[in-house]
Amino acid sequence: MESGKRLSWKKVTLKLRVPFRVSYGVSPTREAYWVRLAGDEGWGEGTIPPYYGVASADMAAYWEKASRKDKPFPDEPEGIAEWVGQDGPAPARCALDLALYDRIGRQRNVPLYRLLDVPAPAPMASSFTVVIDTPEEMARMAGEMKDYGILKIKLGSEDDIARLAAVREARPDAKLRIDANAGWTLEESLRYIEKLEKFDLEMIEQPLPKDQIEAMGEIQKHTDIPVVADESVQTLQDVERLAAAGVQGINLKLMKVGGLTPGLKMLRRAQELGLRIMLGQMVETSLGTTAMAHLTGFAEWVDLDGPLLITNDPFDGVQYDRHAVLTVGERPGIGVVLKERAEIED
Repeated sequence: MESGKRLSWKKVTLKLRVPFRVSYGVSPTREAYWVRLAGDEGWGEGTIPPYYGVASADMAAYWEKASRKDKPFPDEPEGIAEWVGQDGPAPARCALDLALYDRIGRQRNVPLYRLLDVPAPAPMASSFTVVIDTPEEMARMAGEMKDYGILKIKLGSEDDIARLAAVREARPDAKLRIDANAGWTLEESLRYIEKLEKFDLEMIEQPLPKDQIEAMGEIQKHTDIPVVADESVQTLQDVERLAAAGVQGINLKLMKVGGLTPGLKMLRRAQELGLRIMLGQMVETSLGTTAMAHLTGFAEWVDLDGPLLITNDPFDGVQYDRHAVLTVGERPGIGVVLKERAEIED
């Protein structure tokens, strides 16, 4: 544990059920950070994959600086943005933002969605991730996931059409979403479109590198399958550009935008612009996942399977049935508690 006067943070090494391979690389674990306000008044999570290029030292430096602030924690949600500030990595700011909202929710004895005055979260089915592997292995994994009605297929490597065909053959009943994690070029994407149409896909997520926003709009012009931006969605300005480019949807993740305060502004603006909304996450514990799940009243699609992908989730929060339908309880604040014998690193 590392700590200052006002808050402390711990690293949690998340152990994955299956090594997570996407277009950026492969990993059997992920690192998360649990942030706690003094006296356990509020909890937050800061988690980001290594391919985002965010250094753990920079996150710790932000929390260390925040821990030395003399001004009181805000007692109103309107004061959180100023307290968190704009400096520091987005996932570090997100962790503090979540902890401050959690604190106020606990003080008022209301769940997060009521504190935020957003639509009540209804039960929704999350997609379940099938990571990149050989077509045969991806088909085997998809076949074993027969209880999950929505599969998110990671692509962005060689033989993508063969991989997708194998999964579709194994699961003709499933709703399929594909996610290239910025692994294609515009030329590849346009070449794939006609082949992709036959697989009855719900979406094509982030086919191009994050800065190629207008080019993703060009892909959308060639298909009725929704093109949904993920890595490209990090600021309010990104939402504006994506809408102008003509993509159909965005995948909002709290860790990449800096928390609930900016995230809510982006969600509301996306609605105004007619964008379709997906709520996603990194591979997070139930702490970060439950915070995001309070916002499902905004969403058409959710990709919140993080706790299902890890073997050592230290928290109890959002609940899943055997079909990956998630529900959020009425505990105050974010609404998570620490499990007995939780595996938390010091």
